[in-house]
Amino acid sequence: MATYNKNINKKRIVFITGTRADFGKIKTLIKALFDSKIFDVHIFATGMHMLASYGHTVHEIEKHGFPNIYKYINHTENTSMESILANTISGLGNYFKEFKPDMVVVHGDRVEALAGALAGSLNNILVAHIEGGEVSGTIDEHIRHAISKMSHIHFVANQEAKTRLLQMGEDSSSIHVIGSPDIDVLNSKKLPSLEIVKKRYGIKFNKYAILIYHSVTSEIDLTKKYIKTLVNTLLNSDMNYIVIYPNNDPGTDMISNEYNTNLMGNSRFKIFQSIRFEYFLTLMKNANFIIGNSSAGVREAPYCGVPAINIGSRQNNRIKATKGVFNCNYKESEILGCINKFSSKKIRFKSVKMFGKGDSHKKFLKILKTRSVWNKTIQKQFKDLKLENI
Repeated sequence: MATYNKNINKKRIVFITGTRADFGKIKTLIKALFDSKIFDVHIFATGMHMLASYGHTVHEIEKHGFPNIYKYINHTENTSMESILANTISGLGNYFKEFKPDMVVVHGDRVEALAGALAGSLNNILVAHIEGGEVSGTIDEHIRHAISKMSHIHFVANQEAKTRLLQMGEDSSSIHVIGSPDIDVLNSKKLPSLEIVKKRYGIKFNKYAILIYHSVTSEIDLTKKYIKTLVNTLLNSDMNYIVIYPNNDPGTDMISNEYNTNLMGNSRFKIFQSIRFEYFLTLMKNANFIIGNSSAGVREAPYCGVPAINIGSRQNNRIKATKGVFNCNYKESEILGCINKFSSKKIRFKSVKMFGKGDSHKKFLKILKTRSVWNKTIQKQFKDLKLENI
C-alpha cells in the first residue's frame, strides 16, 4: 500500500476521551501515533476526567506523558445527557475552529463521542470511530450507531461488527477490522503485579470479586430497586468485594448513595471512585469473579477466562462467551446462587478471543499511514446491499 509521506506537514489527529474506561482502551492507539513521530497528536479530555468526584482522572492522562492535552469541563453533577451533549458539541466546535484538526478519533457509545462525531462532521473533518457496529441493551446502542453514521472511517473489533456496519449502509472500504485496543493492554507484559496494585490501593484481602454496576438509563425509574437488591445480595454473601463507582450517567447518584450508606465502612468492601486501567486489569485477572453490568464482564473477563455474573439488561445482545458469562435477573436467590459457585475457589474458563490478538495499535497505525485514508471524501454515500444479500 502507498504510505503517508513523512516529509509533508504532519496530519493533526485529535482523540476525544470522556471516561477512565475509553482512555484505557484507546491509549495504545494514541501512543502508537505519538511514538511514530509522523502525526501531530492531540487529546481533548472532558466528561468524567474533569470531575473531582470521579478522581479527576485527567491526571492519569498527564502521567502518560502525552503533550497537547486540552481540558474541557462539559458538565457538573446531575447535568442531563442532552445538556452534556450540547455543551460538548459547543466546546468541540470552538476547539476545532481554533486547532483545525485533519481527523477526530472517537470511541464507543458515550455522548462525548457522539458530540465529537457531530462536531467533526459539521466542520468537514474526517471522523474515525473505534469499536462501532456493536450491540447492547440500552440507549448506548442507539448512540453507538448514530456515531457510526456520522463517521467516515471505522475501526471495528471483529467481523460481526463489520457486517452490522455494512447493513447500516457503510462502505466496505471504510471499515477496518483491527480488534479491540483494550486487548493490547491485557496482553502487555508491563501490567503491574498484584502485590503492587494491592499496596497502591490499600487492599488487604486475598480472595475477592469486583463489582461494577452502571445505571440502566432506559430503566432509570427502577435504579433504586435494582441497586438495593444487588447490594443486599452482596451483603448476604461471604465474599470480599472491590467496588468501583459507576459512570456519570443519570441514576448514578442512587447507586453511589447506596454504596455510601450500606457498604462504606464494611471491612469486606473496598470502594473506589476510579482505578487506573492497568491496575484494574491486574485485579480482574486475579479476582474470583466480576459482577455487575459492565462491558468488562462480557469482554475483558471472558478473554482472561474470569467468571462474570452479568446482571440485568444493560449488556443485552452484546457478544458474550458461551461459557464463563452467567446472566441473572434482579432476584437475590439467583444472583447469590451464581456467587456461591465461584466464591470458594478460583475457577477459570477457556479464553474467548473474539476481539483480536492484541495488535490493534499496530494495525491502526499502519492504516493511518496509507494515502487512501487521507484521500477519503467527507461526503458519505449510503451503500445499498445487493438484493441477494437481503
